[in-house]
Amino acid sequence: MDASAQIGVTGLAVMGRNLARNFARNGYTVAVHNRTPARTRALVEEFGHEGRFVPAESPQDFVAALERPRRLLIMVKAGGPTDEVIEEFAPLLEPGDMIIDGGNAHFADTRRREKSLRERGIHFVGSGVSGGEEGALLGPSVMPGGSAESYTVLGPMLEKISAHVDGEPCCTHIGSDGAGHFVKMVHNGIEYADMQLIAEAYHLLREVGGYAPAEIADIFRRWNQGRLDSYLIEITAEVLAHTDADTGKPFVDIVQDAAEQKGTGRWTVQTALDLGSPVTAIAQATFARVASSRAELRAAYRPLPGGTVHEMRPHEADRFTRDVEQALYASKVIAYDQGWTMIRDAAAEYGWDIDLGAVAKIWRGGCIIRAAFLDRIRAAHADNPDLVSLLAEKQFATEIADAQAAWRTVVAAAAQHGIPVPAFSAALASYDTLRSEHLPAALIQGQRDFFGAHTYRRTDRPGSYHTRWAEPGRPEERTDSGA
Repeated sequence: MDASAQIGVTGLAVMGRNLARNFARNGYTVAVHNRTPARTRALVEEFGHEGRFVPAESPQDFVAALERPRRLLIMVKAGGPTDEVIEEFAPLLEPGDMIIDGGNAHFADTRRREKSLRERGIHFVGSGVSGGEEGALLGPSVMPGGSAESYTVLGPMLEKISAHVDGEPCCTHIGSDGAGHFVKMVHNGIEYADMQLIAEAYHLLREVGGYAPAEIADIFRRWNQGRLDSYLIEITAEVLAHTDADTGKPFVDIVQDAAEQKGTGRWTVQTALDLGSPVTAIAQATFARVASSRAELRAAYRPLPGGTVHEMRPHEADRFTRDVEQALYASKVIAYDQGWTMIRDAAAEYGWDIDLGAVAKIWRGGCIIRAAFLDRIRAAHADNPDLVSLLAEKQFATEIADAQAAWRTVVAAAAQHGIPVPAFSAALASYDTLRSEHLPAALIQGQRDFFGAHTYRRTDRPGSYHTRWAEPGRPEERTDSGA
């Protein structure tokens, strides 16, 4: 077989098929392969007019169709299936060739695979791809990891098929080994928080403000003209405005209120605990999905009393709507800031050199959390590469300060009405935790020392200390070397 394909895609479900079509539409010759040959033939028959495809029914023919260095993109289910495909194709490759995993792999698996294949002379690129099936076809946000050498060869192709904002590709080399998949994981964690915050805002406007779904759709459309401009706000308005054809009811009233998940939010929270990174808004959003699906628990709690209900007058509802917009914006800033902090923590832990401003830049288009204020995050990191937090940037700090009274009003109103707002509450608590000069952690250290002799540090002199709590007078001793 003539080695004429610049890239090959194996795994032709919706995402793999659309990425293959995207490459072909952008002028690349694409080898295509699937374990079920009928799917390969169907792609060529239906979309062959979009560009040049080279169908291959066997792994050997697939690899033979690729020009050197070979670029082989895997689009199969994460976990075991990905390992199986790697082991099927790696023996057919030569040093300098590369395997790209474009699925939602766990970054630890990507680090393991990258190390193993590097020892065999093969480049392994774990690449996050965000934007769903539409983004895969029309231009996703792409987050490739792996070696700098592999990006030199592969990067221009990924940049060409990615979304573009202001003429710039939504693709950049994230960092070595698993950095790309890690950043994609955090992207999805932020997505969980963003969606939960929007859902809580809707719940408040409906249950406290008294608005109907169609009215709330108009509110979200209005918000989408301002600083909350984003893809998720845009589609939220569309969902809320939709009426079920069978019943004539609002669409949101005929959908079961049990949210599902694919697992990336859970990975984000688990990894954050390992890193000691406080992504509390993301965690609460993830737990909220879990709680929504616990039917038996919800049934057991349902008869219990809740908050008081106060019907708002139109002018009160209007003022409350403005407060909810402030609370939503402030909470979103906190959630995004937690994601950026987690990426920074991981970079330090795993030795990745990640440009946080570049991450914001490539999330401005193609991906699910694309939003207007990402350009401000990009600019903030460009102005100060050592920025510790978004709230250390003057404009964000001013906006949060201006929003905090309304933010507290909204969280308090939710508690009084018995409306759960776990992500709003967690974001506000995170803000208050990190801005507080004194925290009750001193008491916790005292408790830990009392029951476990875990020691503590004093505010007035250096060193670690332990109080002998069971002895008369409770004498204190220094437990470190005193250096």
